[in-house]
Amino acid sequence: MTEQQSLFQRMKFLIYAGGIFFLYFYYGVLQESITRTRYGEEKEKFTYSLALVFFQCIVNAIYAKLMGMFVLKQGEDTTRPLYYASCSLTYLLAMVSSNMALQWVNYPTQVVGKSCKPIPVMVLGVVLGRKSYAWKKYVFVLMIVIGVALFIYKDSKAQSASSGEGLGLGEVLLMLSLTMDGLTGAVQERMIAESKTKSGHMMLNMNLFSIGYLSIALLVTGEIFSFIGFVQRFPEVISKMITFSICSALGQFFIFLMVSDFGPLPCSVVTTTRKFFTVLGSVILFGNKLSPRQWSGTFLVFSGLTLDAVFGKSPKKTVEEDKESKE
Repeated sequence: MTEQQSLFQRMKFLIYAGGIFFLYFYYGVLQESITRTRYGEEKEKFTYSLALVFFQCIVNAIYAKLMGMFVLKQGEDTTRPLYYASCSLTYLLAMVSSNMALQWVNYPTQVVGKSCKPIPVMVLGVVLGRKSYAWKKYVFVLMIVIGVALFIYKDSKAQSASSGEGLGLGEVLLMLSLTMDGLTGAVQERMIAESKTKSGHMMLNMNLFSIGYLSIALLVTGEIFSFIGFVQRFPEVISKMITFSICSALGQFFIFLMVSDFGPLPCSVVTTTRKFFTVLGSVILFGNKLSPRQWSGTFLVFSGLTLDAVFGKSPKKTVEEDKESKE
């Protein structure tokens, strides 16, 4: 790669990262506003995670289709439908469980918990994607693990003062979300390696499969009917959901560009690093207070992420890639 090409790649990376940072910061603010606001005289909570993600996926799919028709000309898609089906299912489960966790944990806890995303991406990348990483990356990931442990650890006073069962369920949902994130990254690695899947194709097809899955889930659970009733009582939530979904569509487009051009692991590092600013925004805007121990854990998490972004080496070639390069 020439110096000019290298500079162009760095510029692309910065543009993608900047888009992800800005759009998902506002996305996070809107998400907490939707899920934690008390509506009406009865102080009702918005508990319709499936409906929120369904609305989000529809906007994402429309956006991806329009981009494919008028802006991006990415040619024929040769990716196997099975990859899209499995990838969209894990992606969907990660998003729904993460949104549901907000009913039991505050947004900073969700954000720092989701900052563990590089861990399952790495582990499942090694197991399923046959990747290998530099030793520094394992050290930086260990820093993230310790930081998250410090953040979510509850001392005896905190445990006695709060509902352990509720908080436990929120943390289990975050663990499920992280596992699904790792599986999504591993399948995306396969898609890119085998079919050179483009960002527009990936975004459109994953969201279309997600819409199908969610349609079934909404009907089976009956959530669609209670959601319609909630919106009729509190129509102001619609404007928040539209803005939330537009931020999601634009942010997701940058994410798929990042995955397609640089791979899932650099993308997970960028998306988790931006969450530090989301934590600060949540503390400032919504009054979510953090203890000194939690601030220490937050600092350790994002120090590990920053060091990884600056000093972590790119993944070494897989065995199959190495053979191909020799041939």
